Amino acid sequence: MTSIDPTTVPGRWDALHALLRRLDDEIATVYTDRGVEGVRPRFVYPLIRLAHTGPLTIRDLAASLGRTHSAMSQTVTAMRREGLVETAPGEDARTRRVALTERARELVPLLEAEWRATEESVAEIDDELPHALSAVVAELERVLERRSLRERLAARLDAAGYPRPEDR
Repeated sequence: MTSIDPTTVPGRWDALHALLRRLDDEIATVYTDRGVEGVRPRFVYPLIRLAHTGPLTIRDLAASLGRTHSAMSQTVTAMRREGLVETAPGEDARTRRVALTERARELVPLLEAEWRATEESVAEIDDELPHALSAVVAELERVLERRSLRERLAARLDAAGYPRPEDR
């Protein structure tokens, strides 16, 4: 090893990742403050969707939320462990249908109220910032449309002498 360990220097977006984790933790605390155990913020989106659509396969649920099948499968497993969803075999051996439990159905009104309160709070925070985070995200998306992070990384790795195998 001839280089300095790059992980010892904070990354530019480390603070953003930490902030997002902190905000998720604050949302989770809202649930526990109201006597709701076992609900994580990442569960809310799929639970609300299932309340409105009825049972879906993991693949269909993932697609409807813009998530990967793998990530949704892990989330469903965690929600099942908390007694929020039930799974049953789908139309073939490779699919599983996900349905809300009675406990989850009882929680949906609170989850939807928290969702709306969160959106209102985020709008309020955006209004208090000199540069709204939602506007920064939109601008970041425009910048990445012009040249993706993948393209930027590839160019730097190529320049550093680490081309893709097919380019050697």
